[in-house]
Amino acid sequence: MVEPGPELTVAQVARYSRHLILPDVGMSGQRRLAAARVLVVGAGGLGSPALLYLAAAGVGTIGIVDADVVDASNLQRQVIHGVADVGRLKVDSAADRIAEINPDVAVVRHAVQLDASNALDLIRGYDLVLDGTDNFPTRYLVGDVCELLGLPEVWGSIFRFDGQVAVFWAGHGPVYRDLFPTPPPPGSVPSCAEGGVFGVLCASIGAAMATEAVKLICGIGELLLGRLMVYDALEMSWRTVRVQPDPARPPVTELVDYEAFCGLPTQNSPDQPAQAQSSSDQAAGPAADPLAGATIDVHALKAMLDARDRGEDDFVLVDVREPHEYEIVAIPGSVLVPKGDLVDGDGLDRLPPGRRLVLHCKSGGRSAQALAAVQAAGRADAVHVTGGVLAWVQEIEPDKPVY
Repeated sequence: MVEPGPELTVAQVARYSRHLILPDVGMSGQRRLAAARVLVVGAGGLGSPALLYLAAAGVGTIGIVDADVVDASNLQRQVIHGVADVGRLKVDSAADRIAEINPDVAVVRHAVQLDASNALDLIRGYDLVLDGTDNFPTRYLVGDVCELLGLPEVWGSIFRFDGQVAVFWAGHGPVYRDLFPTPPPPGSVPSCAEGGVFGVLCASIGAAMATEAVKLICGIGELLLGRLMVYDALEMSWRTVRVQPDPARPPVTELVDYEAFCGLPTQNSPDQPAQAQSSSDQAAGPAADPLAGATIDVHALKAMLDARDRGEDDFVLVDVREPHEYEIVAIPGSVLVPKGDLVDGDGLDRLPPGRRLVLHCKSGGRSAQALAAVQAAGRADAVHVTGGVLAWVQEIEPDKPVY
């Protein structure tokens, strides 16, 4: 896949000596690594260990795509970043760490949101792509670009205690769309921010991704091409699922709107952040009825709670998160009824009849789904709080913890 680069220097021979004495790697394999250009999409939980090991292995050029900044909640698993990096761009933090590990590696920083308008130009020119992203639009986008460009893709995914890793390569085996022909319904797969992730799981899956990348570059071993490896950290077990190309699947010929393809909310939807919605609510003035629509912001909720405390309003604030989340932080005066209990109907009888319902979750996604369920059950005056607990802490009670 990659032609060998120049002869190694004396210092490089010393650095990579444990590779060089491996018959399957040797001088040729190490020179291929030095000539390789690898793009890692996402410098988070999976990108962190993968980047560290790719740099240590001597990959000559590593591109990093990530528009995010380091947050304190990342440090539990995103081991390429440290406490001093909180608030910095992840591409900058990762580049500094790579320079400490291996100054011979050239790092290309792409601090952009990858989308259909820039993905082809950005990915073109790399030999291999590692996708460690955590959302379906980007996963389909990266998979489609790799198919169009004929590039191999090493893909990984994590959730709670489980992980998956595979290699996709159009013309040589299956691609991402062969494994996942259609995206799941919006909200049916919780994000790591909602469902949590076992920190050390990232090391197992990220290291497996880096392993496949090195094997691809050196041309050694049996690849995870046509095989999906599924890892259960609690059982400490791996199992293999065979994946075959679908001969009936039409080939990818162009990029699409991946947000729309995955059915995600668009602008002015109930899942907008509180900051985006609050300006229009406030502009409506004090005479505006906060329950006129299906969405309110945290400032409107605060006013309603104050009015309820004075006996001037009556409603039930329903927290639709899980009990373990409620233990971390809660909005005062709320009652807990998890979203799943509302969607399947088991929790509807726990909602007091005849009182207005105000639903909230962590950031607005689950409460929007719960809202649809309770409205379908006849509670037409129910609303939900955009931004959820995160917006409440940010704008109302900044001394409370976030997660």
